[in-house]
Amino acid sequence: MVDPIESPASHYLLAAQGWTELGNFAEAESELSQIPESLWTHPQVLTVRYELYARTKRWELAADVAGILVESHAHQVGAWISLAYATRRKAGGGLTQAREILTRAQELFPTEALIVFNLACYDCQLGNEAAAVDWLQQALTLGGKKNIQQLALADQDLQPLWPQIAGW
Repeated sequence: MVDPIESPASHYLLAAQGWTELGNFAEAESELSQIPESLWTHPQVLTVRYELYARTKRWELAADVAGILVESHAHQVGAWISLAYATRRKAGGGLTQAREILTRAQELFPTEALIVFNLACYDCQLGNEAAAVDWLQQALTLGGKKNIQQLALADQDLQPLWPQIAGW
């Protein structure tokens, strides 16, 4: 169990989250800077910081923050997905590294449809279309056919498979 963040830090965190959602990233940074250093590794603070870095496309920082989340809260599926997402986009990262992260995550969370879905995206982009179809079939089972099919037909990573997916 993670301790709750108390006032006034909780107010700074909520303000940072709000400013991030509104696209005012300078204000979000300002609010985060007011949170005491002792709370910088709190998962809620890290999550808001990740969102800020991802929204501002600072992928190296986003990957660093997501990596801390994975190390400290490996049971959170979203941390793994965030780490893979940022790793794919950061300098020196890429699809292969992101795929490796989600492969480890899939071993920990074998019934998590979003992990399997993202593995399909990565394999498709890597040219492994047969593997991508296998992952998608598994995602359909785990996440529901209609939901996963809609996601797949909207995801540019899976565009080479759209005709096949549309026929499912």
